[in-house]
Amino acid sequence: MKLSKEKVIIILGPPGSGKGTQAELLADRLGLFHLETSKLIEVNLKNVKKGDFVKVGGKKYFLLQEKKARESGGLMSPPLISFWIKDKVQEVKKTGKGIVLSGSPRTLSEGKELIPLLKKLYGVQEIKIILLTLNAKDSIWRNSHRKTCQLFRHPILFDKETKNLTKCPFDGSKLFSRKDDNPKVIKFRLEEYKEKTLPVLDYLKKANLKLAKVNGAPPPAAVFQDILKTLKL
Repeated sequence: MKLSKEKVIIILGPPGSGKGTQAELLADRLGLFHLETSKLIEVNLKNVKKGDFVKVGGKKYFLLQEKKARESGGLMSPPLISFWIKDKVQEVKKTGKGIVLSGSPRTLSEGKELIPLLKKLYGVQEIKIILLTLNAKDSIWRNSHRKTCQLFRHPILFDKETKNLTKCPFDGSKLFSRKDDNPKVIKFRLEEYKEKTLPVLDYLKKANLKLAKVNGAPPPAAVFQDILKTLKL
């Protein structure tokens, strides 16, 4: 099956389920633009100062407050996230490329903002949704052990071959642990996922979008093959 150049694939799942990794693999294989919510947020929160804000719908969202909420494991203000994502989606559409999204929509209000735009720009038949599943124990372990590279934000999975790495094997930049990748924060993020992200699934189904579940527990290569089978590629 030949994939349309203007396809939209949305990867959802709990923290540590491999959303970013699988989206990156799909983007590379299928020639799609990877719109990763966490990276988009990092770019927009980089070097923010006291008093910096973004105005959305007449309301000011102060970026230092948003940054603190993120680092504590909470979700940032949905209108602000939706504003940033919708702006990026429209930018990518102008290039004629399809998109694979990881980590968005995270809330029902975000979904109600984003999905109509995707339908308008790409068409409902071109939107596919993959839900990666992972139990809480594995989520906490994966997140508390993973590292991220400074340059391109590659996530480095923890195993016996990577546990002693200090530099990214892809670009050579230093590896670091994210502030929100500690067990206490991850547990809070899991609760946020249950309360605020899972309700999005019902909305997506009512929006007549195709959703398929894929087990996110196996190694990334195996999960990727399962996703390709699910997408019939």
